[in-house]
Amino acid sequence: MSLLYAFYGDDFTGSTDVLEQLAEGGVPAVLFLRAPDAVLRARFPDVRAVGLAGDSRSRSPDWMDAHLPAAYGALREAAVVHYKTCSTFDSSPTIGSIGRALDIGMAAFGGPAAIVVAAPHLGRYLAFGNLFAAAGAEIFRIDRHPTMARHPVTPMHEADLIRHLAAQTGARITLVPLDRVQAKQAGTAFDAARDSDAILFDGVAMDDLAETGAVLLSRGVRLAVGSSGVTRALVLAWRAAGLIEGAAETARADAVERLLVVSGSCSPATARQIVRGVAEGYRPVRADVAALLRGESGEEARLADEAIAALSAGGRCVIHTAEGPIGEVPAAGDRLGAALGRISGKAIREAGVRRVLFAGGDTSSHGVAELGIDALTWAAPIERGAPLVRAHAADAAIDGLELVLKGGQMGGEGFFETVRRGTPA
Repeated sequence: MSLLYAFYGDDFTGSTDVLEQLAEGGVPAVLFLRAPDAVLRARFPDVRAVGLAGDSRSRSPDWMDAHLPAAYGALREAAVVHYKTCSTFDSSPTIGSIGRALDIGMAAFGGPAAIVVAAPHLGRYLAFGNLFAAAGAEIFRIDRHPTMARHPVTPMHEADLIRHLAAQTGARITLVPLDRVQAKQAGTAFDAARDSDAILFDGVAMDDLAETGAVLLSRGVRLAVGSSGVTRALVLAWRAAGLIEGAAETARADAVERLLVVSGSCSPATARQIVRGVAEGYRPVRADVAALLRGESGEEARLADEAIAALSAGGRCVIHTAEGPIGEVPAAGDRLGAALGRISGKAIREAGVRRVLFAGGDTSSHGVAELGIDALTWAAPIERGAPLVRAHAADAAIDGLELVLKGGQMGGEGFFETVRRGTPA
């Protein structure tokens, strides 16, 4: 069976968000944590979509030049390839450059590429080229968002996404504005802009994504860049065209006695979750970030030992590096996330943990990469944008491990207990 779709996730949290969209659309899918060889690919013979989880969101343009061509090459058998970005589109010319990823993708697949950032299912809206995002019950322009405007590595200081990308790429980008999308004229606008390198689609509602998806499918777009709005748009288009007929996945997650939470997030939302979690019985284990960044093995051992003791005594523990915003800091998410991953791996194996929540994009990407996982598949819904996924690994202690990977701003205050209790029928 041919692949409808393949994606490269610029972090692991966004990659599992795509798995959720595909599961809801009835599209069998697998997310690989390394470029799959024939043996690994053969373990998932019936999928119609594949992903490759990456960490380019925290990498330099030079790193992208060295690694993204091979990643795109591993996915090129699919009808459309998606470079999956965070729905908040945070990036800079030096870290996580979406513009550079777009340039490399166009060299691999040609153009014009489609850019779709709107994700109404996540509270992300694009109107006349400007990005808006929810924070709790309020909607903010992204450069005024209480979290993303103060992101410690890639703060969003520009809401106009064409202007934002102009600092990262010389590609010519044309907007299909909201009024054209809602007038069902997106196809005509796309055709008129075919001399552009990339075409950005507005959207504030599911009907807008359906219109966009129809254009991507009918025009044979090979490269799409953006949020899981790309996935949702394509699922709607595939179903309308009769390309998929499977029913949506409906599995539920049982409760577990033990939950390990690992947070490298500086988000106010995660800070509130930590406070609530501690009040509900999660033993806090605060990391000395400077010591971890210096590579001090003693600090890693301390954190692991305290977590194991907490899990053995009460079944619930949160290892965390911050309790809210700490201001802009040098990009060190890769080293910090990797250290947290090593600590988590020891705690998982020695405390017999079978479900783990990672909070923060870099923490999820670099931390999970330390666990020796080959692939992830969707397991059950937990909260929008942060599903439960199941690990496939050679290590028996890791194989079958259940994970939730959430962006820092995702989830309600009681999210830790939501994850532990699952979604029983």
